[in-house]
Amino acid sequence: MRRALALALVAALFLAGCTPPRHQAPVTPPPAPVVPEGIGPELVEFYSQSLSWTECGELQCADARVPLDWDAPADGEITVRLARDPADGARQGTLFVNPGGPGGSGVDLAEQASALFGEKVLEAYDVVGFDPRGVGASHPVECLDAAGKDALFGRDFDHASDAGLDAALAAWEEFGAACAENTGRALGHVGTVSAAKDLDVLRAILGDETLTYLGYSYGTQLGATYATLFPEHVGRLVLDGAVDPTLTPRELNLGQAEGFERALRNYVAYCQTQDQCPLTGSVEDGLQRITDLSERAKKSPIPTSDPARGLTATLLFYGIAVTLYDNRSWSFLTDALREAILEGTGDTLLYLADFYFDRAEDGTYLTNQTEAFYAVNCADGRGDSDPAAMRAEAEELIEVAPTLGGAFGFAELPCARWPVPPQGLPDDFSAAGAPPIVVIGTTNDPATPYAWSQNLAKLLDSGVLVTFEGEGHTAYGRSNECIDGAVDAFLVDGTVPDDGLWC
Repeated sequence: MRRALALALVAALFLAGCTPPRHQAPVTPPPAPVVPEGIGPELVEFYSQSLSWTECGELQCADARVPLDWDAPADGEITVRLARDPADGARQGTLFVNPGGPGGSGVDLAEQASALFGEKVLEAYDVVGFDPRGVGASHPVECLDAAGKDALFGRDFDHASDAGLDAALAAWEEFGAACAENTGRALGHVGTVSAAKDLDVLRAILGDETLTYLGYSYGTQLGATYATLFPEHVGRLVLDGAVDPTLTPRELNLGQAEGFERALRNYVAYCQTQDQCPLTGSVEDGLQRITDLSERAKKSPIPTSDPARGLTATLLFYGIAVTLYDNRSWSFLTDALREAILEGTGDTLLYLADFYFDRAEDGTYLTNQTEAFYAVNCADGRGDSDPAAMRAEAEELIEVAPTLGGAFGFAELPCARWPVPPQGLPDDFSAAGAPPIVVIGTTNDPATPYAWSQNLAKLLDSGVLVTFEGEGHTAYGRSNECIDGAVDAFLVDGTVPDDGLWC
């Protein structure tokens, strides 16, 4: 599926500026590890290890050792980076957080804890973000250099022709080969199941009998996988902006295309109520202007101030999409479209696309989130890459999303010739025996449609659905008092919200 990063959080930070600093707590030793009974002797050393915490900016950081291959724990190991923001008050445990992706950095999310989480949560918990294996500082997936990423991620392929489809297959095959060469054996072990098993090690070595966890977007898939594998270790889990892990890649793709199209339509309607909106006429007229702009970019990239980088149709899509994760970003999209439609230049849309890909102004990429995104998705499963099937899907996408559907087509190509076999996901996500798990869905979420949260709450035997009626991706920390209060009360006091709570 397309990136389901919790970019709502990123967008909020984009708008809000710097995070207010918190106290610099002294580095304290963690509680004694909690080694589960019945684990194999080859795992005891991982579950019983002690961490060495050091100061890293306003946080405390450490590296935990985990098996490279969970099916052969004695056959090598890698490290997982953690960042801890200590509790402000009487500590009652650890809150593990994940921002989504796959490819999002939990370390980065921990750095923003004071801007996103409630005061009661910050008082009660050490907020611990971790980079899942393959991400950030945890044995990262490495593929192309900056020039190679620029060439691939912004390229327009002609999927309609056999020659164009072959070119796309070849380009993605070269990408996968570069990932294998530069990442090594770890590329075959970056799936969600392995990351969930790592999370259980982290829980144990931080001294928590059960896992307290807040996962956004793809982080809900990671959390649901953990609950499936370790229902007896589940504490208070909040899964916000849920992914339905039972959907096929085609179903995920269609759902997101429809979600982003709906979000774009809502944006256009909003834009037309504001001054200086370039999308004049009816909503359909406004959407057609965006379609016309995309067609223009396909014929020839829209000029920018960088003579070496024009705005392709692909980059145009990402420049639009990144603003749809959070309706507080809609004004940026209006400015960008005004520039492109009225002035004929694509600087702002290119900037927004670069923001999506974590590309800095100097041309470097600040994170490996895009490489990790593809690597983890390819590890979890593969779609049908038969040309006829992909072209049939592309037609469906245009039907459900006339403006943006084309950008979601042929999403199976990156994994079609991936150099390592998939690891797969569990077959059953009931997490039988787990205590209540809170699932939050946003009614107009473009990246993880509301129906996915409804489905995950039903899949989990103990799922409790909470709904935010609004726009944007995810809810906690960016929605309203009703959502934030329910999550804070659940995490801190164990008060389970009413199933079906509507905010």
